[in-house]
Amino acid sequence: MTDPLAIVILIGSFALLIALRVPIALALTLSAVFEAFYLGIPLIIVGQRMVAGLDAFALLAIPLFILGGEIMGAGGISRRLINLAMLFVGRLRGGLALVNIGASTFFGALSGSSVADVSAVGSVTIPMMKKKGYGTDYSVAVTISGAAQAVMIPPSHNLIIYSMAAGGVSIGALFTAGILPGILLGASLMIAAYVVAVKRNYPKEESVPIAEIPKIIRDGLLSLLMPVIILGGILSGVFTATESAVIACVYAFILTFVVYRDIPVKAMIPILRKTVRTLGVVLFIIGAASAFAYFLAFLKIPAMVTEALLGLSDNKIVILLLINLLLLALGAVMDMAPLILIMTPILLPVATSLGMDPVQFGIMLVLNLAIGLITPPVGNVLFVGCAIGRTSIENVTRTLPIFLLPMIVVLLLITFVPSLSLALPSIFGQ
Repeated sequence: MTDPLAIVILIGSFALLIALRVPIALALTLSAVFEAFYLGIPLIIVGQRMVAGLDAFALLAIPLFILGGEIMGAGGISRRLINLAMLFVGRLRGGLALVNIGASTFFGALSGSSVADVSAVGSVTIPMMKKKGYGTDYSVAVTISGAAQAVMIPPSHNLIIYSMAAGGVSIGALFTAGILPGILLGASLMIAAYVVAVKRNYPKEESVPIAEIPKIIRDGLLSLLMPVIILGGILSGVFTATESAVIACVYAFILTFVVYRDIPVKAMIPILRKTVRTLGVVLFIIGAASAFAYFLAFLKIPAMVTEALLGLSDNKIVILLLINLLLLALGAVMDMAPLILIMTPILLPVATSLGMDPVQFGIMLVLNLAIGLITPPVGNVLFVGCAIGRTSIENVTRTLPIFLLPMIVVLLLITFVPSLSLALPSIFGQ
């Protein structure tokens, strides 16, 4: 029988450390250490589990995708994507807000990171929107909501983390599965933004000069060719997800430093430094969460949660709604990567017992946690957006529900309409 005090020590110490604002990776590690002391398990096991958590070939794709995204972000790609989006939606009422969301969708296909997305796109669009009379609350809310798509559209390193946590679910299938939900999410956010823009009588943008259109299209399509190469290569079987990350880096380097040449080659030094800092945080969290997850499994907590949830109701809809509510609540107070690693082994067995495909569950999980990225009190993307917009979280939070509503609608569609996330993987044989 599982020791109840052991569960209290593991979960309670982690909750207490988070409440004391201890960095999450350190909190996970310390909780695992405390548990090892209580159970009489040698501390070397904690270290071994952390190393084992990082000993996965698929994880090699993460630093490479991060590097590729950093190169593209530093090379003025966001400005080119904004110009491309301007061609399609700039002339509509509140066109700059729609351009913001469209550019975030495009940039998400390059970076796979919501924080990078809001930093690159938001640093350009938020000041532009404020200058043209858009409310600061609306400008920031549009930007951070659009950036949430980045974790669903390939190449999302969070989907790679989920693949590892789920025991090797196909990365190609996950990448493909995120496309339709990501597009649907972007479209729903544009509708919400347009409704508010009409209500507040925000301006339309001027027409793009005809002479500039060919260059805008060329530059934009060259930038968007990277995710096409990644997905095309994976789906055709030419290369693996990890190999595609290498190709993505090479393509990003050539496009930024040879074709566009907006920055000198020596700019690679700060780009590499930033990549290493980001990677250090990500890998520390993955290792720490792996040790924590080891004790979760040791104490049979996943099985207990599965039994408890299935015991609450025999209605599939009710249980899936409860899972979504749990993930939304946790996403508001914890970072995405550790939650993926901790909650996947706990909730995936529940979902699969209800007949849900692991790929569909992965997309549902990631969207839940993406919503958490823009939700107070601990939404990283929310903080970055407010910093760029030079406004308070309270001010943005008043407008945010306008964009959270369509995100919740898309979440429910993903949860209860399997074909939305499984149709493309099925078509491409993933």
